[in-house]
Amino acid sequence: MPLVPRYLNPKRLSAAKSPEPRAGHREQKTCSSRPTLPLDSRSSVPVHLSAKILSAWLVLVLAWPASAGGVRVRDLVMLAGARDNQLVGYGLVAGLANNGDKDPIYTQQTMANVLQHYGINIPAASLSALSAKNVAVVMVTADIPAFIRSGQRLDVQVASMGDATTLQGGVLLQTPLLGADNKVYAVAQGPLSIGGFSGGSGGAGGATVTKNHPTTATIIGGALVEKEIPTTVVHDHSLELLLREPDFTSASRLAAAVNAVFTNSARAEDSTSVRVELPAGAESSPVDFIAQLQSIEVTPDTPARIIINERTGTIVATSRIQISSCAIAQGNITISVASTLDVSQPQPFSNTGNTVVVPRTTTEVTENKSAVVALPELPTVEKVASALNALGATPRDIMAIFEAMKQAGALQAELIIK
Repeated sequence: MPLVPRYLNPKRLSAAKSPEPRAGHREQKTCSSRPTLPLDSRSSVPVHLSAKILSAWLVLVLAWPASAGGVRVRDLVMLAGARDNQLVGYGLVAGLANNGDKDPIYTQQTMANVLQHYGINIPAASLSALSAKNVAVVMVTADIPAFIRSGQRLDVQVASMGDATTLQGGVLLQTPLLGADNKVYAVAQGPLSIGGFSGGSGGAGGATVTKNHPTTATIIGGALVEKEIPTTVVHDHSLELLLREPDFTSASRLAAAVNAVFTNSARAEDSTSVRVELPAGAESSPVDFIAQLQSIEVTPDTPARIIINERTGTIVATSRIQISSCAIAQGNITISVASTLDVSQPQPFSNTGNTVVVPRTTTEVTENKSAVVALPELPTVEKVASALNALGATPRDIMAIFEAMKQAGALQAELIIK
């Protein structure tokens, strides 16, 4: 039996038909040459609509899912059990045109192991004779998603381990990718794409040009899945939704939104998880139920939070920050220290004295004038931004202002400094 949410219940749709006109009801006529319909006093919409139009309109309204500009469940949560797994491998990149490793022992040993696999045995005493200029040892990483099957492909990232200057033009040799249980789940191989380049020669009189990071590369679809990772999301006729941003209010709203469609099926267990019971008839088709569940819209709760990154000068604030009434005076102090070297020498034609170099240091302090500005209560982020911009404060000044406001208790938001 297909799953039908409450707002698509065919019984409710059939009950929404307009009633039949009463017996003996007679339509009024006008004296106009054209037939007209009486209009409602508040709008130009006709009061008497035909039964067919009214029924079609009610069906459209009832079938349309309730939406208030929220976010889909699939964008807020992940299913417990449907997680990615990390894979890693150690491999060799060949064909680097004298840009490879500079003969480290582990690169030579790796080359010897590869050659031995093809029947070429190199004694340990002869490892130093191997030249690694065209090869580089690399680490290969990938993420294997849930539900992926054997034969599908994964994107892999390749990073140089040795002292190779670039991986441009290289080809990754067959590299097994292992999981945390030390079992092989995929095999990677193929030409590298580095998205940049490195050219020129260094040293005296030379110049080099480098774009992006030539010692890291990507192979799109470069790994072939060899072993599946078993994944189960339904346990005891229920599944668990995990919020990507844990919050008690968001968890409660999520459970209420699910219950509005599938009655008494969801229960918020904590700030992260919401358990949803499969309705009757959904055990045989859990995929259809999950698809309908992920399409439900929820309005998550956004905490009042300000993120400050002093290294990049970036400030991000949510719309719920609020500032109580306070007074602000922001002034910049600039200290400039200049050191110069003066030459002191004796008078011309003097037989005494020596020429010496005397350092001279000049210090200058500049303070911008600033008045105390009283700020009223600012309940929205738009008013906060307008008030701070009116002060003429730079991003660095705004960071210091936010920190001082938090210490004074006027900033009603969480302040995170990175």
